[in-house]
Amino acid sequence: MNQSQLQAVVFGGLFIGVLSALPIVELGNCCCLWIIGGGALTAWLLQRDRAEPLSLGEGAFSGFLAGIVGAFVSVAVSVPIDLATAPFQRRMVEFMMNSGSDVPPEVREMIEGFGSTEGVLFAAAIGFVTMLIAGMIFSSLGGLLGVLIFRPSTPQAPPPPPYAPPAVPPAPPTPPAPQG
Repeated sequence: MNQSQLQAVVFGGLFIGVLSALPIVELGNCCCLWIIGGGALTAWLLQRDRAEPLSLGEGAFSGFLAGIVGAFVSVAVSVPIDLATAPFQRRMVEFMMNSGSDVPPEVREMIEGFGSTEGVLFAAAIGFVTMLIAGMIFSSLGGLLGVLIFRPSTPQAPPPPPYAPPAVPPAPPTPPAPQG
């Protein structure tokens, strides 16, 4: 893998990971939008540096690698964000628990555990595995789509000249009329 291929994969992975980890923006991944978009971005970055068209296999493989990078970036970005928002989430859970007294103790204990640091790390581990699997599949699809969408147009042969009917040869000269 050369330098430009590595850059394309890293940029595609950053696109996938950062947008998938940001609160509210991450909702775009309900239909794998950021993952497919990251694979297509990777294919576009690879194609723009080349004269010949990128093959479908190269696009799919580069998207696959971008999906793997995206899973690592996603967990690296989401854990600090989740840890920073954990106190706010904990207060929300406490408010909901105090307002609803009919919550069973087992469920109450489980819900309260999600706001803790251990809960955040457990959710990050589950999110990483999910993101890794979805990233490998859907960013490969994005790489394929990127190859098809961003394929350079092939040069067209010049149009044929307009049709001209063959020239009619001139009529042979008429012999002179006899004089008489």
